[in-house]
Amino acid sequence: MEEYKVIIVDDHKMFRSGLQFLLSNVPNIKVIGEASNGVEFLEMAKKEPIDIALMDINMPEMNGIDATKAAMEKYPDLKVIVLSMHGEEEYYDQMLDAGVKGFLLKNSGADELIAALEAVMSGKSYFSQELLVDILDKKRLQKLRTDIVKLSQRELEVLKLICDGYSNAEIAEELFISHRTVDRHRANLLSKTGCKNSTSLVMYAVKNKIIEID
Repeated sequence: MEEYKVIIVDDHKMFRSGLQFLLSNVPNIKVIGEASNGVEFLEMAKKEPIDIALMDINMPEMNGIDATKAAMEKYPDLKVIVLSMHGEEEYYDQMLDAGVKGFLLKNSGADELIAALEAVMSGKSYFSQELLVDILDKKRLQKLRTDIVKLSQRELEVLKLICDGYSNAEIAEELFISHRTVDRHRANLLSKTGCKNSTSLVMYAVKNKIIEID
């Protein structure tokens, strides 16, 4: 079983210690260090390869947004999962632009933490269900762009599968279409919505109620 190296980046030591304890029981996860801010994280990244970073947003010296941008420029294969609290939604677009692979609320349980890690390790994105519901609640009174962006039935089917974490190959198999056709639909979705990547597409679909969150 492949082992994944994880670093925990948060300015609260007690929180870091709690996460490390939870992850100590996950067989293929090895926590190789902790950092209290972005500067410490980048210094640690120079010394040892990191597969996944669990990244806080608000930290002293260097916040999670700037740290993620700097890290992704040097280590494009790094997977970053944001550790978020309610009320930090204003930063999500910036974190998405920086290249993060998931968002996890700090009050999430061990099962969801492991689910997020497993999703990211398999090349998918992950969003806390509670977070998605919270975003929906905040967006209900805002004008939705779905009145402007018109998606075809096939594009909606592809988008739904992207939101479910399917890869291009899996989407092709599910819809009985070619991999090239999936690539074209994905490109059309990115163009029509103005999104930069699949992670942004998921957030767009949730904000605009294209997919339903239970």
